[in-house]
Amino acid sequence: MTYETIIGLEVHAQLLTASKIFCSCSTKFGASPNGNSCPVCLALPGVLPVLNKKVVEYAIRAGLATGCTIAKKSVFARKNYFYPDLPKGYQISQYELPICIGGKIDIAVNGEKKTIGLTRIHLEEDAGKLLHEHPTTRSKGASWVDLNRAGVPLIEIVSEPDLRSAEEAVAYLKTLRAILIYLEICDGNMEEGSLRCDANVSIRPVGEKKFGTRVEIKNMNSFRHIENAIHHEVRRQEEVLKEGGRVIQETRLWDSEKEITISMRSKEEANDYRYFPDPDLLPLLIDDSWINAVHQNLPELPEAKKARFMSQHQLSEIDAETLTSSKSLADYYEACVKIYGDAKKISNWILTELLRELNNSGEPIEQCKVKPDGLSGLLQLIDQGKISGKMAKAVFLDMVKTGESAKDLVAKQGLSQVSDASTLEPIIDKIIIANPNEAERYRQGNEKLIAFFVGQVMKETQGKGNPALVNEILKRKLKP
Repeated sequence: MTYETIIGLEVHAQLLTASKIFCSCSTKFGASPNGNSCPVCLALPGVLPVLNKKVVEYAIRAGLATGCTIAKKSVFARKNYFYPDLPKGYQISQYELPICIGGKIDIAVNGEKKTIGLTRIHLEEDAGKLLHEHPTTRSKGASWVDLNRAGVPLIEIVSEPDLRSAEEAVAYLKTLRAILIYLEICDGNMEEGSLRCDANVSIRPVGEKKFGTRVEIKNMNSFRHIENAIHHEVRRQEEVLKEGGRVIQETRLWDSEKEITISMRSKEEANDYRYFPDPDLLPLLIDDSWINAVHQNLPELPEAKKARFMSQHQLSEIDAETLTSSKSLADYYEACVKIYGDAKKISNWILTELLRELNNSGEPIEQCKVKPDGLSGLLQLIDQGKISGKMAKAVFLDMVKTGESAKDLVAKQGLSQVSDASTLEPIIDKIIIANPNEAERYRQGNEKLIAFFVGQVMKETQGKGNPALVNEILKRKLKP
């Protein structure tokens, strides 16, 4: 039997606010355990939550950017469950009345475009974190609770079950991540937990309308893990059904070392959490003026920027898509174009030379030592005839390593191109005299021999001869 895969993603994005959602504690990553906590985070008796307005604004941004309807009235609810890293015994979230409803995200896989529907985007607070080794003593005799993350503001973006493959799921998550980063409301750092994804995966016979039993997969902190986990889970469910078994609704963890999913617990339903409106928080009311103000300040998003790059700079769709896949890369490109001007040449250098070196080093573009003015300066030296394109590539590698300017490196290494005809002509005369047979064959019509003479001149000048000028002089002197 052939099966169809059904996937829905629940993405938690940490919002880039300086303070938590219901108190003034810092959200900064990497603080000492429980260093970013207060009576509200600790759920001490008598404390009350106070909503962070910036959190609401960021949620509205996310909703508008993904085509959601912004609810004029939304309500915070208590999601009740017990876990040691949840000090209140409940999580403040939204259930029946979320802040954003509907929406969509357009993706492309292997050139085929598809629209993935969104069910909702809602606000909630994060829980704390359990450390199963003491951070100082490394003792494994107990689990240790760090509440620095407790109360960190999150939006949860819930997709419709519209995804049909692991590849579509990854494309969706990459697109969503890019949107959030462009909006400047989430840094998208999956390793630090700023962007987390749970996948609901089920299979059904091809042609069947009814959904199969879904399994939720957690603990995936990279695109590769998400893709591998979904592939594994689909295979596991197929094997269960083919052997006559029944897929159980449960939550499973992804073990990235063994590359398998492991049963964690039976899957809870909404009624297991006993949701009810939080009596400590008033309904959240949002008027049109606030929504309009946020809408007017939305930045240019990836799809719009891609379209502009194609029309304004005459880039191909694939080049524009690569350059806009990262906000930092798109900003770098535009800064170079502003300084240098030749948008196509800048694009070629970034997509070949720069991205190759970034991939080799594993560094993000923000840490690249070659800044936009540095790359622009290198290309200006080529245009001025001071170095050849081949030299420029070698100089660029040194720029990546040292951060020095192209001008300084060329001067230090004595790489300045010879562009003076009076210097080149005696060298060329000498080479023509030394190779009379080749010169005669060229004059009789074998024009391919020009490459031989250019090579001899470049060898004599140690690669510093201006290729265009060398060609011009040679053709003039070898003319029949």
